[in-house]
Formats: sequence, C-alpha cells, structure tokens
Amino acid sequence: MQGFLNLAWLLPVPPFLAFVAIILFLNRNKTVSALTAIGGVLVSFVLGWPIALAVFTTPHFGEHPLYGELFALPTGNGNFSIGFQVDPANALMIFMVTFLLLMIFIYASGYMSFPPHLRQESYPDAYAQGRDPRYSRFMAYISLFATGMLGLVVSNSLLTLFVFWEIMGLCSYLLIGFWFEKESAKKAAFKAFVTTRIGDTVLFAGMLLLYMWSLDNTLVFEQILAPANMEHLAAMVVTVPLLNITTPAIALIAVLIFFGTIGKSAQFPLHVWLPDAMEGPTPVSALIHAATMVSAGVFLLVRMFPVFYAAGEVAPASMQFVAGIGAFTALFASLIAVAQWDIKRVLAYSTIAQLGYMVAALGTGAYVAGFFHLLTHAFFKALLFLGSGSVIHGVEHGFHHAHAHGQHNGHSDGHGDGHHPGPQRIARADGWLDPSDPQDMRNMGGLLKRMPVTGWTFVIGGLSLAGFPFVTAGFWSKDEILASQWYSGETLIFWVLALSALLTAFYTARQVVLTFLGEPRSEGAAHAPESVKAMTVPLALISPFVVVLGWFGIPVDFPALGALFPNWIEHQLEPYIELLEFKSPHPEFNLLVLLISFAVSLGGLALGYLVYRDGLPEGKIDPLRRWLGPLWWAMHRKFWVDEFYSYTVLAFTRGTAKFMYWIDDVWVIDPLINALGRIAVWGAELSARFDRYVIDGIVNAVAWVSDRAGSVLRNTQSGQVQVYLMVVVVSLTIWLLLYALPLILTLV
Repeated sequence: MQGFLNLAWLLPVPPFLAFVAIILFLNRNKTVSALTAIGGVLVSFVLGWPIALAVFTTPHFGEHPLYGELFALPTGNGNFSIGFQVDPANALMIFMVTFLLLMIFIYASGYMSFPPHLRQESYPDAYAQGRDPRYSRFMAYISLFATGMLGLVVSNSLLTLFVFWEIMGLCSYLLIGFWFEKESAKKAAFKAFVTTRIGDTVLFAGMLLLYMWSLDNTLVFEQILAPANMEHLAAMVVTVPLLNITTPAIALIAVLIFFGTIGKSAQFPLHVWLPDAMEGPTPVSALIHAATMVSAGVFLLVRMFPVFYAAGEVAPASMQFVAGIGAFTALFASLIAVAQWDIKRVLAYSTIAQLGYMVAALGTGAYVAGFFHLLTHAFFKALLFLGSGSVIHGVEHGFHHAHAHGQHNGHSDGHGDGHHPGPQRIARADGWLDPSDPQDMRNMGGLLKRMPVTGWTFVIGGLSLAGFPFVTAGFWSKDEILASQWYSGETLIFWVLALSALLTAFYTARQVVLTFLGEPRSEGAAHAPESVKAMTVPLALISPFVVVLGWFGIPVDFPALGALFPNWIEHQLEPYIELLEFKSPHPEFNLLVLLISFAVSLGGLALGYLVYRDGLPEGKIDPLRRWLGPLWWAMHRKFWVDEFYSYTVLAFTRGTAKFMYWIDDVWVIDPLINALGRIAVWGAELSARFDRYVIDGIVNAVAWVSDRAGSVLRNTQSGQVQVYLMVVVVSLTIWLLLYALPLILTLV
C-alpha cells in the first residue's frame, strides 16, 4: 500500500510528457497529437483512481497521511522539502480531477473543428480535415493545463502549489485567447491574466509572511498546518503597516491568502474575468469552470483551512470577511445570470455563484459541506459546459445546413464560441439580438428532439445545479451547506444563500426551457444535428456521477436514507480533521431547513418553467424585462461593474501611465539624461582637444628634438678614424670650456 501511494508524484508527469512530445515532435500530425494528449491523462487516470481508492479503503488513513520527499532545496535555514502528499482531501480531488480531465480531453478531440472566424482558403488542409489549424497546439496547451492541476493537487508545500497554480494561470491566458484572431478573445485573455495576477500577488505576500513567521521557516504543509504552528501564529501579534492596527499574525496571513482564492475562483470584486473567459473554446470553459482553475481557488481554502479556522478563533472578523465575500458573490452572480442570453455566460455566472456558495460555507467553518459541494459542482458543471458546447456545435451546424455551407465528419465546420455580431443585429428591449448567433438562447428551442443525448444529459446537469430533491448530487451538497449555516446560527448568510439557490433554480429552468423545449426559433435550431460520439460519450459517462455522487454525502441522521447511505465523505475526512485539530459542524436534521431547500429548488424550477414555458415567440421580449424594468437591465448589464472599473481603475492606470510618460520622456528623466549626455559629449570634445594640442604637442616636440639630434649625430658614425678623432678632440674642448676652465678660473 505505502509503496503504491508513493507513485502519486507521477500524476502530473504523463500530461507534461504529452505536452513536450506534441510541441517538439508531433504537432504536424493532428490525430497523433490528440491521441497523445488523451493518452497522457488516461495514464494519470489509470494511476490516480487506484491511489484514491487505496486511500478510501484504508481505515483511518487521515490519521497518518503520506508525506513524500523527492529532493530538498538548500535554504538559509536548512533544507526545503520538494515532494508530494496524499491524504483524504486530495484523494477526493484526484478521484474527481483525473476522471473529468479524461472526459474533457476526449470531448475536445471531437469539438475542435474548423472555426468560423478563419478564412477557409487560408487553411485549405485544416479545412479539408475539418479541424482547427492549431489543433495540435490546443492539445498541447490543455495537457500543460492538466499538469498544473494535478501537480497542485499532490503538492506537499505551498511553494510547489503556487508554482503549479501559476502554470494554470499561464495556460488559462493561452487557452482563453486561443482564437487570437478575434479581438474579443485577446482582450479576454489579457483581462483574465491581469485580474488573477492581482489576487496572486496578494497571495504571494501572505506566503512570504507565513514562511517568515512560522516556527520552522517553511511552507511545507506538514509543518505549517501543524497545531503547534497554528498556536504560535495565533499568539503572535503584528502591526499592519499604513493601517496602524494590530492583529494576530495568523489573521493577516489568512486574509492575504484568501485573495488568491478571490482571484482564481472569481469572487467579488475580481470576478470580472470569468464570464469573458467564454471567448475560449468550450473545452477550455469546462477545464476552467469545473475540474481545474476555479476549483483550485476553493481547494486552496480547503488545503489551508486550519489557518483560516485558527484565524477565526482569535480574530472572527477574518472568517466573517471570507464568508461575507462568498455569500455576496453567490447572490450577486445569481442575479446577473437571470438576465443573460448567452448560454455559456449563464453558466459562467452560475459558476461564480456556486463558488461563492463554497467560499461562504468554508468561511463559516463548514469544511465538509463546502468541500462536498466542490466535488459535486465539478461534475455537474463540467456536464453543463460540455453540453452547452454540444448545443452551440449543433445550432451552428444547423445554420450551415440551412445556408448550404460545407459539412465535415457529420458535424459543424466551426464553433460559435464568442459573438460574431453582424449588420443584421436587432435592437430589442432585452438586449441586442443577432439572429445568426449560435450561443444566444433566443435562437434556440426544440433541441431536445434534435439532440436527445445532449438534451437529456444537460437536463440532468441542470437539475443537479438547481438542487432537485433527493435524486441529484447538487441537492445533497447544497442542503448540507444550508443546514450548516442554520446550525451555526449564520442566519443572514443562510437566507442570502437560500435566495441565491432560488435564483439558481429559476435561471436553470429558464435555460433548459428556452434551449430544449418548445419550437425552434431559428433555422439553426430547426436543423441542428446531434453531436459526434467523441462529444456525446463523455456527456453520458459524466451523467451518472451527477446523481450517484450525492449518495456519498447524505447526513447520517437524515430519515431513512441516512441509515442506508451514511455520510461517507465526512467519514473519510473526519480522521484528517482530527489530525489537524480543527472542527467542522455536524448539523442535526432539521425539517424546516429541508422544507426551505425544497421550496427554493422546486419553487425556482416551477417559476422558471411557468414564466418561459411559451418560449419567446418572434418579437416577444423577456417577461422579466417587462416586470422588473430598470432592475432587469442592470442585471443584464452586470450592474456595470466592468464599466465602473473602466472609468475608475483603468482610467487611473492609463492616467498614471500617461503622467509617468511625461515624467519620463518630457519633463524629468529623459531631459536629465539628455543633459547629462550633452555634458558628457562636451567634456569628451574638450578632452579630445587637450589631448590633441597639449599632450600630442609635447610628445611630438620631444620626438622632433630627438629626430634632429639623431640627424646630427648620424654624421659622426662614418667609420673613419679621423672623424672619430675629431669627435674626441671636439668633445674634450667642449668639456674644458664647460667644466675645466670655470674650475681653473675659480682657483685663480
């Protein structure tokens, strides 16, 4: 058992080798590149599931997790361990991540066909194959993305976690802007990269303080999360610069680390990058929103939860800050999702809201409930995003078919990821409508008959997102969070999350009805075919988990079902919780909370169906637009947060940059440097003249005298004795005149 678990460090290696192989050797062959990428995550899956199952079947494994060291880096205080860790928490993540990565990779191999924004004549070979011209590059990028997530999950220290965290940040930039020919994709990639870097910078500051103030000056989880270190940091009081306030060191560290989650998991106010990330291909959306990037932010809270728990014990405001941000984000994003038309943007804001749910749960100490929802959400949101991509594929193919465009391999020549507004856009009271946009739900309808596999799997995922009672995993994880809030006395957060759950069920019903029910409202929907098996098979394989996974988190004291399916996830995590000496609430069964959960789920679904059951016939606007008026428009425009940032933060940044340009180029720095340059030139010219006329003059004069003297003396070297005798006589005469005669005169 121990020897097998020691292979956990290999999990990120196969995708990384696939990335290297595709980039360096295989990129010319698209099929081989796809098979290599899929093979890499398949190896990780085949290795990962047995590791996870070994942890699950080992009694009380959490009491003695595996800490493995690969090598040590020398530091000023000793050696820093670089290795891996296996415990019940990351075993659950390994189980989830490896499976979803494999499904997304298989889906991507069928999805990445020739995109519509490229000219067919510019890429004749790729168009003939029906594949994206950069198909191999895409497979390489997602392989590196998988490397980042798997490495993050098995990391044994905050340092290596941060390295893999940044690898995912790089890959998100590359993948969101993968179709860089579109200006919107380039802007979205840049926005995502810069926004998440803000959170990462603050996170890094927290890491530095944690390293500096910890007992062993380390970032290895085994040491920094030890109860003794938590007590040490809780007892240490520090003064926050600028603010001039004192606080326990652990509270400051917790808040700084939480900003990493705010950025990566798109919590308010750094949530603005996530909806724009829809400009990337749909498999990227599934990677970012389900199995990897945004989940990594919440997993950071899960991994570092002892820090947050200890911070809440000595400085309750720190945990209230976490819970408040999560609850507000859940409600805020849910309101925005109600008024969106893009099928993927609805899911994007839904993701932000569900992440807020998890953050709020963890912020109130509900460790097990928040982690449970992280797992269930990954499955049903991956299913929904992949399903939305299949819908977009089908509707776009329908438009191609209706207008007699080419078809390849039985599916669309391209994708509808990203808007392609044309001159035919129609101004409506509920937003602009492009009749040829394959992502706008107003152009859909009736797709359940045209795309049954996509439709029914999407409905399953939607019901789980809405928390349909008993039969979906989303119900059990959401209900556990609500029960934990009620049990802990967090009344305000409970009602905020309940309202968010009601809105979630409402916009889910709206999305399902407008997309799959009723009659087709465009030629694209009327002619949409089912997607290829490479896309539908992953949907079918993910669907059972969206139902069955919930059975593993049923509370023990839940009537009847609790005895049949005890809370297995809590049972797995409990020894690990005891090892790290923090607490997670065990809410008792409460009929009122259950009824509220029923009401918000079923009520929201019923209300959404009743409002949109007739679809949106031609010319009819969204009923909520008429009822809510300006409030609906504010929700549709995302409460103008992006505009606010544009007119404040971005304007200040641009103004500062322009001011610094004037300081640098016009007023101070460049003029000073130019003046120094001119002085240096003048000094050089003066030095050159001094050298030319003084130094060179003296040297030349000495040379001239030497030359003249040599010319005179040269005549004495004729080889004749008479001349030599004359030289001796003349020399003696001169000597007598100069030395001897003055001496004789002196004596006389």
